[in-house]
Amino acid sequence: MDPTLSLNGDPNIGVFARAFDDVAFVPIDSPEEFKTKIAETLDVDVVETFIQGSSVIGLLLTGNSNGFVASGLIQDSELDILQEYGDVLLLGEEMNAAGNVILANDSFAVVHPDMSSEMRRMVGEFLKVPTIPMSFAGVGTVGMACAITNSGILLPARAAPEEISALESQIPVADFPVGTGSVNMGSNMIGAGLILNNKGYLAGNTTSGFELGRIEDVFGFM
Repeated sequence: MDPTLSLNGDPNIGVFARAFDDVAFVPIDSPEEFKTKIAETLDVDVVETFIQGSSVIGLLLTGNSNGFVASGLIQDSELDILQEYGDVLLLGEEMNAAGNVILANDSFAVVHPDMSSEMRRMVGEFLKVPTIPMSFAGVGTVGMACAITNSGILLPARAAPEEISALESQIPVADFPVGTGSVNMGSNMIGAGLILNNKGYLAGNTTSGFELGRIEDVFGFM
């Protein structure tokens, strides 16, 4: 199956959807082809919703197997939908775009370097992981600049060697794959062009074969 996808012609699919191991959340009225391909490729239930009344779900939602972290401006009806699938932590007004500023798996979370120590503590305790404040290639919105699963992390191609080394020294998992790459013909906003979980991935439909190969190598997808 072709591992690429767009949403109404937009290759920045990671901006609009967020996948976990059992469920993926997509905008209301997403095309059937979009929902079907996510369901089949990632082996998840697909749930239509908005977050904060918006279709940019990937920017506003993140998490790991311990729960979801979402914008504190979420509507009650949207929160009810998330809570059907897991516990939810709501961020306050400071950096409430959770999917933009938090990159998490089941072992650690990388967060925006300007996130307060109190918010880092709250996020770490909820997700049950240590938090690492960092930026890559000068970009602090790590949730959109990078992508992560329990099998690897993909950083922007422009990430500096010292940034990569600093991250590797703090990852609490031995021999955890750290790679660099891009999506959508050279975009360094990797998370904006990927929807993935521990079982599979989909990239924006302008992603090249070489870029797809890097994704598959880092995360171990065959």
